[in-house]
Amino acid sequence: MALTLQQYATYLDTRDFIWPAPPEVERPKAKPHLTRLRGVRVVTWSIYGTLLAISGGELYLAHPNKFVMDVALDKTIQEFKMWGSMSRKPGQPADYLAQIYDKLLLEQRSLAGGSERYPEVQVDRLWEAFIKKLLQKDYAFDAGFYGSLNEFSRKVGYFFHASLQGTACYPDSADALNLVKEAGLLQGLLSDAQYFTPLQLERAFGKQASERRLDDFIDPELRSYSYEVRSRKPSERLFRYIVSLLAQRGIGADQVLHIGSRITQDVVPARRVGMKTGLFAGDKGSLQATPEQLKEPASRPDVLLTKPTQIADVVG
Repeated sequence: MALTLQQYATYLDTRDFIWPAPPEVERPKAKPHLTRLRGVRVVTWSIYGTLLAISGGELYLAHPNKFVMDVALDKTIQEFKMWGSMSRKPGQPADYLAQIYDKLLLEQRSLAGGSERYPEVQVDRLWEAFIKKLLQKDYAFDAGFYGSLNEFSRKVGYFFHASLQGTACYPDSADALNLVKEAGLLQGLLSDAQYFTPLQLERAFGKQASERRLDDFIDPELRSYSYEVRSRKPSERLFRYIVSLLAQRGIGADQVLHIGSRITQDVVPARRVGMKTGLFAGDKGSLQATPEQLKEPASRPDVLLTKPTQIADVVG
């Protein structure tokens, strides 16, 4: 029987790979602004840069550093033995795959576009489109191990992104989720994400709280991911989607506190749909906020946290 994505990730742990290390968290010069917010019934969290530290501060579909991108592409070519079915052109294999990848990324963005100003792609479909090209040139993969074409594409994408950026939960992230749970509040995820993001978060979370599952804290039905909604922040679509889910439970937008690390992508759209807002300023690598934005009423967060556990002072 083919491996699930989670089983595949566990299998990779047994391999002698050198993965990108999670980033060292460098705390910015920031002073917490904590005040008790009344009437909050739900806390929604952004993932990358808020719960999950990631090199670069955000999820990259294409790394801005060419060397890092080339290494990840080359590792993917070698791992899945793709080069034999790729057109042999002069130059390095990674250079050739980079051209194809960039083209497919543009195509996926155009397909996801429509009237959406900030379209999100589904990277498993990108890899599936590439693998279909290989299959036309006698490429083969072990379906008994990897599964169907779609399942194989998801595993290729997971491997590529694991080779691209290292991730780890911020210190005390699990404690912060537990504090909100103990306060009797619901919790959700509202984030730019791909299909492998929940798995990355689950695995990182397990290293802090091995006896608990993420679903013990985060309601499985309260999750708004950009790859599913097909739009990225700062689009309000992600925020309106989770507001609509909560409305079915009789919870209004003004009873939701959204916490993220970027003013433009998190605070501003959350405020526009009526949410309360919190800025996580605990990591210089992910924090995106200017002094002007922190003073401007339209972009100023209600609270500013420098540690995840300070959430207890806000909604405890």
